[in-house]
Amino acid sequence: MVIRIAAVGDVHLDEDVVGRFRPALEELPQCADVLLLAGDLTRHGTEAEARCVAEEFGGLAVPVVTVLGNHDHQCDQVPQVVKVLEDAGITVLEGNGVVLDCAGGRLGIAGVKGFGGGFAGRCASGFGEPEMKAFVRTTNESAERLGTALRSLDCDMLVALTHYSPVPDTLAGEPLEIYPFLGSYQLGQAIDSAPTALALHGHAHAGTERGTTPGGVRVRNVAHPVIKQAYSVFHVGDQLDTDQVSPIGQSGSQRSWS
Repeated sequence: MVIRIAAVGDVHLDEDVVGRFRPALEELPQCADVLLLAGDLTRHGTEAEARCVAEEFGGLAVPVVTVLGNHDHQCDQVPQVVKVLEDAGITVLEGNGVVLDCAGGRLGIAGVKGFGGGFAGRCASGFGEPEMKAFVRTTNESAERLGTALRSLDCDMLVALTHYSPVPDTLAGEPLEIYPFLGSYQLGQAIDSAPTALALHGHAHAGTERGTTPGGVRVRNVAHPVIKQAYSVFHVGDQLDTDQVSPIGQSGSQRSWS
């Protein structure tokens, strides 16, 4: 039993970029059962940019599931952005989940944007000023929602989808000084609280593709500047070590990588 999951994040679409991904996206049914988007779909989070995302990623032959990223919050138009995406048939997750019937079984996807805070030994503490307490509270609440959603899904395979990273491994290449703003260990704990098969995130443009949670869940940074392709494809199930990518604009082309 294998479920094929295509994923990409940080596409930062506006009217100047529309159409760039579409040729490869049209080939998705040949290699994937679902497409997951790991946030930062837009440049500034405007309703107009959301319509560009809907044009690019809507109406595909496979289900599309997304979380939002920090860029998608910039202009404080989140309700409008979400409505445009959902009207295009894209499922938007934030502290909840969805179960999809795929050829290889029932795929559960739990998603949350996530937040910063840092990682074990070098992380923010909910002590001191109200602003710091609010920062850490946001991190904790986001992770708690992810964990609750993961544990609530009745499925054969379970995937966590976030924008911020759950582990420091996939941040390698980014300046150490900004790690606390790229992810948090609480997200990793949430992922490890359920039988999660795969965790996908974006946000770290200069990061590394591969990592692992303390509990052994494989983590993949699918930010477009990192994978440099239209999407990566992950086989979840009997072939847990199989990842593929599909280059933008090359019809039918894929390559395996280890």
